[in-house]
Amino acid sequence: MIITISAFRWVPDFARGQVRDLRVRWALEEAGLPYGSRLLEQGDQDKPEYRQMQPFGQVPAFEEDGFVLFESGAIVLHIGERCEALLPRDPAARARATQWVIAALNSVEPYVGNVADIDLFHADEPWAKQRRPDAVQFVERRLAGLSNALGEKPYLDGDRFTAGDLIMSTVLRILEYTDIVKRDTRLAAYVERCIARPAFQRALEAQLADFRQDAA
Repeated sequence: MIITISAFRWVPDFARGQVRDLRVRWALEEAGLPYGSRLLEQGDQDKPEYRQMQPFGQVPAFEEDGFVLFESGAIVLHIGERCEALLPRDPAARARATQWVIAALNSVEPYVGNVADIDLFHADEPWAKQRRPDAVQFVERRLAGLSNALGEKPYLDGDRFTAGDLIMSTVLRILEYTDIVKRDTRLAAYVERCIARPAFQRALEAQLADFRQDAA
């Protein structure tokens, strides 16, 4: 049975290419697994049948032969069980890849998200203007730690791309409308290296094609 992932039929322009189903599409492309998308109309995410799949009404939800999973990180790790390019067979390398997935979601994304939330939804509010410098400073500290850990390696665990890089690079892309990541040339090159992968390009095109379909 083909894998199906949920995605929104429409999002604002600034969110296109950023919605988290992109992470799952990318993992599926890396794994060479065919999939289809279940596009949600506005309000579908709040319907009881969808909330049974995704308790928070978010995307993506993953379906395969009656098996349902939510949360992009969990789904990517699940796909990685079938893809050595995402999760190496060596137990230690596998654990390190998982470590970086969790680090991206827990230690970096919340602080990246704070800045993006201020900029994209509250930029004109006085409290946001006061809060932004501290939010940027905090995320810069996290990025400095990440940059130091990356060092001169191509990827977080050395020469090999893993699920950790997939999730981390998508988190860093959230700030692509700013120069916050780009100011660190090491991280900027790292993101470009990750998203140059053909699997990412296919995943991005698939997400954007769904949005174009809505506009047609």
